[in-house]
Amino acid sequence: MCSAVMQSGGEYVKFCKDTFWLEPHSDKLRKQLEDELTLNSTNLRSHAWYHGPVPWEVSESLVANQGDFLIRDSQSSPGDFVLTCHWEQKILHFLIRKTVVQSSETFTRVQFSLEHKTFDSVPALVHHHVGSNSALTRCSGAQIHRPANRTLPISFLEEAFCTTGGPQCHQKSEEEEEERVQPNSPSFPQHKRTEEHNSTGKPYFSSPYTSPSKNPFSSQALSLSPSPDVSKCSVTTGPYSSPSTMLHRQYLRIPAMTQDSPPASYKDGSAYTQPHPQTFVKRLQAMECSMSAGPRRLDDGNVFLPVVETVSSFKPSKYRSQLISRENKPLEVSILRRVKELLMEVDPRKAARHITKNDCMLARIMEGTLEMQKMMGVGSGMELLTLQHGQQLRRDLLERFHTMSITLAVDVLGCTGTNEERAALLHKVIQIAAELKTTMGNMFGFAAVMRALEMPQVSRLEQTWMALRRRHTEGAILYEKTLRPFLNSLNDGRESCPLSNTTFPHVLPLLNLLEKTSAMGEGMGPWECGEVNVDAVMFHLGAARTIAQLGGIYRSNAESKLQGFQEQSEIRELFLTDFQMRLLWGSKGAEENQTFRFSKFHQVLTTLSNRLEPPARRV
Repeated sequence: MCSAVMQSGGEYVKFCKDTFWLEPHSDKLRKQLEDELTLNSTNLRSHAWYHGPVPWEVSESLVANQGDFLIRDSQSSPGDFVLTCHWEQKILHFLIRKTVVQSSETFTRVQFSLEHKTFDSVPALVHHHVGSNSALTRCSGAQIHRPANRTLPISFLEEAFCTTGGPQCHQKSEEEEEERVQPNSPSFPQHKRTEEHNSTGKPYFSSPYTSPSKNPFSSQALSLSPSPDVSKCSVTTGPYSSPSTMLHRQYLRIPAMTQDSPPASYKDGSAYTQPHPQTFVKRLQAMECSMSAGPRRLDDGNVFLPVVETVSSFKPSKYRSQLISRENKPLEVSILRRVKELLMEVDPRKAARHITKNDCMLARIMEGTLEMQKMMGVGSGMELLTLQHGQQLRRDLLERFHTMSITLAVDVLGCTGTNEERAALLHKVIQIAAELKTTMGNMFGFAAVMRALEMPQVSRLEQTWMALRRRHTEGAILYEKTLRPFLNSLNDGRESCPLSNTTFPHVLPLLNLLEKTSAMGEGMGPWECGEVNVDAVMFHLGAARTIAQLGGIYRSNAESKLQGFQEQSEIRELFLTDFQMRLLWGSKGAEENQTFRFSKFHQVLTTLSNRLEPPARRV
């Protein structure tokens, strides 16, 4: 019987090649597949080698050549993944183990492994083994070189294999349950086809290779009984191991939509080849929205040359403001007074939202255009800032960071009233920092505001800080016991932020590492003077790889937190970098060299601070 049959108990489904095929048979399915493959790289559906719920029988028919591989869901252990590959005339199946690692007292992270080496994600594991040609396990010696790319969307496969059809789709008979492999429990019998459990490094089971027919499904009807995958692997804790270097995204996020037949035989298994279209950028180029000034390619069409930004996003000389005239001098008293009034009146959460929106737009976390993606070959600004041609973005972010912190410091130091008035302003800045950290999840803005409070010209004002502790005790405790220790832990790599709440990750250490010459006025970096060990530097470099892949999540978080937010024109200006540059350096000085501007202004801050509280005279 060729039509799909579901027994009342949901125990198995039968089908044959006459009623099921691999190539998309409608434009709708092809469009669904394209949509899936252009998702953010953190979503497994964006990787063509991920086949979702296909049974093990089907997976074996897809890895036809030496080195072919795919990733699928485990049927007997929901939530786990299985790597299926073809090696030395055998089809091997490896359960990908999950390990929970305690990254701090509060947060945990999940890592994946086949043997001893652990990775932060399944794509990282795949990228490592493809790029390094290393064996999946020492015992098997199997290697993976070329993905068996899916040609149907996961949503269709889920319907076809009944993974969304309710509890009946997952019912197993007692006899079938007994046949499952229990790798951590020797009291359970192993499946007939299982060679050895995972602790030996051997695959969970293997099948002798038989030449597939042109259609990868056998002409004989298959009984889709529960997969002989292993049962759910016990979740254990283990030491942290940094993920290996990833391949560039273009090598593994490849659709196979232009192929009408299976790829040519894999001859020597020594090189990884890819079907067309070849890169993420090429897929974007194929979309209807084309550009006249798109990305550049060499004559052979295989090398992508991204467009490189060389001009800053900030143009203070052309900036028009409600608060500043067309031409202004540095630190005009009337403007400073109005800025201080606005800062005292603004609600801390509203201020944090204005800062976060400006930060996310500058970093292309929000409102990043398809044109930008096409020209630069990236999915988000978080990916761009880790790449060589993201230098201008890194410099702009550092410009905003230092300008924001100096502006807030000037607001405090320019308050020539009583100590209580300055303490109230300090308290407002602390509240804004707390909102950026907790409510908005904006670690970049949080670090900039905290930098203003930690500047030596501000931190030395003993009388002002005493007034803060006396009049705003809760704010002083929040700063000294929570905010400052948290920032230090972020800088040292001892603390991380929950991904579900983060709109802008802590990239400042990475920016300073990559753009040392742009970290003006900061002197030597902490990694150059022995304050931070090499582990912290490696932590931030490793975190950059993760951050580059999570732009979609940060965008989603930012859009959720800013949903329905209405900007106020004056408050918006208060936290715009163009406005702050004009306020600090005037209409002429704002265009001067970064090094000159920052170095000179630290002298101004010192003068303002000494006027408020003259330094003690040496006897």
